[in-house]
Amino acid sequence: MKFKVTTLKILHDNRALVDISFEIKNSFALIGESGSGKSLSLKALLNLLPKNLTSTLEIDSDFELIRGKSVSFVPQNPFTALSPLTKIKDHFSTTIFEAKNCLNMVNLDDELLFRYPSELSGGQLQRVIIAIALSIKPKLLLLDEPTTALDSNTKMSIIDLLKTLQKQIGFLTLFVTHDIEVAKEIAQEVAILKNGKILESGDILSVLNNPQTKYAKELIESNFKNREFRV
Repeated sequence: MKFKVTTLKILHDNRALVDISFEIKNSFALIGESGSGKSLSLKALLNLLPKNLTSTLEIDSDFELIRGKSVSFVPQNPFTALSPLTKIKDHFSTTIFEAKNCLNMVNLDDELLFRYPSELSGGQLQRVIIAIALSIKPKLLLLDEPTTALDSNTKMSIIDLLKTLQKQIGFLTLFVTHDIEVAKEIAQEVAILKNGKILESGDILSVLNNPQTKYAKELIESNFKNREFRV
C-alpha cells in the first residue's frame, strides 16, 4: 500500500508555515518542538485547517484521502475527545455488534459501550478512541501525540496495542510527537521538523543514532534526558 505526500504547503498571508514532502511505507513519525508544523500537517491531511490558512496538498496514493472513510484520527487528549453527555456506543458510526468487536479488539469489555466517558480511565478512553478510529477500517491512521496525557505504564500499553493492531490490520501510521522515546517505539521511519521544514529523515534508528544537523542532535539529546524539547 502506497501513500506519498509529494507536496504539502501551508501558508499564512503568503508566508510558508509548512513546506514538506514524505512517504509513509509502514509507520512514520514527524518529530519536532511545539510550533514546528507537525500538528498543522496533520490538520491539512484531515482538511481541518483554520480558514485563515491556505494549503496545497498533492499525494501519490493507492487510496483517496477521505476522512471517516480511508483516514482516521486519534487526538492528543482522550479526556476531551468525546462528548461527556454521550454514551460510548453512540460515538461509533457502526452497529452495536461491530462496536463490540472493536472494543474487544483493543482489549476492552464491551459493557463499556453503555457507560459515559467520565466513567472510564484515561487508558480506557484512549483505547475507546482507537477502537472508534479503527471501526471504519482505515488505510491510514493519524495520531497526534496520543500518549501525552497518559502515565508511563498506560503509555507503553497503548504503544504496544497500536503496534499489534497495525500488524493485524495492515493500516499505515503517521505519528506526530515531541517525544522521541515514543517515536522510537512505534515508528520505522522519521522526519525531524523545524519551522515547517524537514531537516533530515530516514530510518528512525539511523537518524536517532547519527543525526546530521546540530538542531537534530540537540533535540535528540535533550529529549532522552528530559523527555521534552524546549528552546
